[in-house]
Amino acid sequence: MAERSKTAETGSDVGIDEIITGNLSKYAAVPPGYFGQPKKGHLVFDACFESGNLGRVDYITEFEYDLFIRPDTCNPRFRVWFNFTVENVKEFQVRSVCHQVFDYIVL
Repeated sequence: MAERSKTAETGSDVGIDEIITGNLSKYAAVPPGYFGQPKKGHLVFDACFESGNLGRVDYITEFEYDLFIRPDTCNPRFRVWFNFTVENVKEFQVRSVCHQVFDYIVL
């Protein structure tokens, strides 16, 4: 897992232990050092809708991502559900969805 990542809203560095307060909005998870427009296959995560709760995504490999799920609004002790969308997938990524690894990290 990556030690640090950039927030979707500000682009500033955040540490693992920092509290995530907002949802990702059309965040493209790209390899470290990649600049420019996301290519097909660079997954775009979105949780900026009612009941969305994805706070951060770290790109690990093309098929592995660390997902940081925000706590439930009325009960910060629990994270019993997750709700977000993923876009910009390649055809082979859709067929191999069983092999896609999302590591859910509870903050």
